Amino acid sequence: MPSILRSLRLLADPTRVRILLVLEREELSVAELQEILGLGQSTISTHLAQLKLADLVEDRRSGKNSFYRSKLRAEPGGAALAAVLAESAAEIPAAAVDAEALELALAKRKDRVRAYFDELAGRFGREYVPGRSWKALAETLLKLMPPLVVADLGAGEGTLALLLAQRAERVIAVDNAEKMVEYGASVARERGVTNLEYRRGELEKLPIGDGEVDVAFLSQALHHARRPERAVAEAHRILKPGGRLVVLDLVRHNFEQAHELYADLWLGFTEVEIRRYFRGAGFRRIETAAVDREAEPPHFQTLLGIAEK
Repeated sequence: MPSILRSLRLLADPTRVRILLVLEREELSVAELQEILGLGQSTISTHLAQLKLADLVEDRRSGKNSFYRSKLRAEPGGAALAAVLAESAAEIPAAAVDAEALELALAKRKDRVRAYFDELAGRFGREYVPGRSWKALAETLLKLMPPLVVADLGAGEGTLALLLAQRAERVIAVDNAEKMVEYGASVARERGVTNLEYRRGELEKLPIGDGEVDVAFLSQALHHARRPERAVAEAHRILKPGGRLVVLDLVRHNFEQAHELYADLWLGFTEVEIRRYFRGAGFRRIETAAVDREAEPPHFQTLLGIAEK
């Protein structure tokens, strides 16, 4: 039986409480705990070692992975400790987020197709095959897009907007920097692109009417918004019923230099945060996934979120 005093001392740490709360619900690997809690491997491993030493968790090997589960309810007196643990969750704001992240992690376990694609995508382009490239694939998919009214929010120099204008009925590109708007508009004029319009404005107060567009993109722009939830709500406002918002941004990271180097206000987002922004704005049919990871440090990852109004 675990030592009551030692167990109580361990439960005085919020991080260990968070770990035990999710392990009470599901057996998890260290990698899954990292994703759910948003903590580094060394931190989680240290806490797990302490919990295992106190006989509060146990592990099992499965191939290259170790899976951990709570032992609280299996031990005499463990039910009382579990009750204390459950009550303490109300004092830890992150616990509610962890519960949502757990559901997302469990859903990913079932997504065998995405797991296969992730593995395939990692090899795509590494081995030379004549004529095969991400650009060719993107151009092909673009040709399949029906003519729509599209908004590129936080458009910058307009690379995506110009690409979309090849097929869109009309593209509205919005940026808050006067020079970016001037440059993007001049490039469109020089190339004879007549269905691309640049507008200057803020992500949180878009210069676009209610229900004006079919699809809105926030491509590597949301981390520049002062209030990301407001930017997502504004995107919802400008969409027609049934319209879709596409968010491409960075997965939450710890590269602090991004504030200075790229003027980023936010160091990326978790899938749980993006889902909460979507739901808070009134979106439905929400999908999120980490779709890319850079090979070079600091190994930025790209987060894709799609939702429907």
